[in-house]
Amino acid sequence: MTITLDHTIVPALDNRRAAAFFADVMGLECLPPAGARGHFVPVRVNETLTFDFMTVEDPQGHHLAFDVDPETFDGILARLRELGVPYGDHPAHPDNGRTGHPFRPRGVFFADETRNLYEVMSG
Repeated sequence: MTITLDHTIVPALDNRRAAAFFADVMGLECLPPAGARGHFVPVRVNETLTFDFMTVEDPQGHHLAFDVDPETFDGILARLRELGVPYGDHPAHPDNGRTGHPFRPRGVFFADETRNLYEVMSG
């Protein structure tokens, strides 16, 4: 049996703003709003996974980690710099401007306004 994660809900203070931030940094595209009342703003991460950003009253941030190829990492790092988004090499210091990673040659952590902590690592 194969099990594939299809989607996950990402809590947000503002679902549209959070989805746009994530999509901009990661070089992805926001899809049209979905759900019964259009309360999800989906971002397709890859062929099998979608992040559905949802506005919630008191969002608790999640840790979401991505393994990317070196070229994709370079693009993400360039967009972080271009957008002025703080990043760092440690989850406790996602704003120290470093790009090391404890388990990979390169990696960064960055957060959104909801305190979702994104980790991007590359070989």
